[in-house]
Amino acid sequence: MGSAAAYHLAARGLRVLGLDRFRPPHTFGSSHGATRIIREAYFEHPAYVPLVQRAYELWRDLENASGRKLLLETGGLMIGPPSGALVRGARRSAEEHQLPHRLLTAGELREEFPGFQVSDGDVAVHEPRAGILYPERAIQTHLELASRKSAEFQFENQVLQWEPFRGGVRVNTIKGAFTGRKLLLTLGPWLGSLTPGLNLPLRVERQILFWFDPKDQPERFAPERFPIFIWENEPGHYFYGFPDLGDGIKIAVHHQGETTSPDEVRREVSQTEIERATELFRKHLPFACGSLRSSAVCLYTNTPDEHFLLDYYPACPQTLIASPCSGHGFKFSAVIGEIAGAMLYEETPRFDLNLFRLPRLLRSANAP
Repeated sequence: MGSAAAYHLAARGLRVLGLDRFRPPHTFGSSHGATRIIREAYFEHPAYVPLVQRAYELWRDLENASGRKLLLETGGLMIGPPSGALVRGARRSAEEHQLPHRLLTAGELREEFPGFQVSDGDVAVHEPRAGILYPERAIQTHLELASRKSAEFQFENQVLQWEPFRGGVRVNTIKGAFTGRKLLLTLGPWLGSLTPGLNLPLRVERQILFWFDPKDQPERFAPERFPIFIWENEPGHYFYGFPDLGDGIKIAVHHQGETTSPDEVRREVSQTEIERATELFRKHLPFACGSLRSSAVCLYTNTPDEHFLLDYYPACPQTLIASPCSGHGFKFSAVIGEIAGAMLYEETPRFDLNLFRLPRLLRSANAP
């Protein structure tokens, strides 16, 4: 979201300075792992649908501006019991926004997509526009195009603190202080450490990604035949996956990770964790999970209701907070960057952002 905002602000001709304690795209936060899902029938809440539709437009615009492939539409399956939160929420968004979709029975799902071992009680919402984003490539593209305009970047420069200063802001870093009229905080798991006055009720969660070689008939897991998916395998428990793009079938559990911090997270994946995940995945995708090819750790930064945070800092309205995203934000980064740019430019956003406002979190933090 920071790289996208820099791009949109620079496109307005504004002077932009981007600061990062690492050198993006990097593997220390939430925006790595080669692929991210983009989907339209958003089960979390129908309010996300107009945002993701604008995100599709912006990703395509960025592809045209850069000549790079950033989005691959594979179709998507939301699998689970008809009464589960996933299927019920996806249907609600699809029907409310009149999105193209199909409801598949277990038999129809097995026949059309034989890689999935579903029970007779499961159904699936199929949406044709869902697919894959390439996060590292997308971040690099935003940064490069922003640099060609009016943006400058200082990487490997850690921010120590920031404060209001003469109607604007001053940011102190290990390499010196910088001042500006506006400040955007897209800090992900580091947000709590640089907003000490807010006492935000955030939880940083360790997440593990796995890549498997197909066990059998690898052609059935190609992106032309195997869509992205999210599967509610137990009430409120989900795992998700991607087709084989040449580096294996990527599968991960959504949430259920241990609480951690960005500077103390365990980056190694234990054998016990591998065995537990492999048992789960092979139960539902027996032909997809052959030998484990690789694994990686990333971070979710969760709000209590798992909705985004996008709002002005109460004591310093020239500062805007845009993150965290509770593990489902990357697909929106292009549009959140555009919205953040508009808000910093003091324009009224054209989307309903009430779901993402700060007061709901402050009430939660101060609740007895």
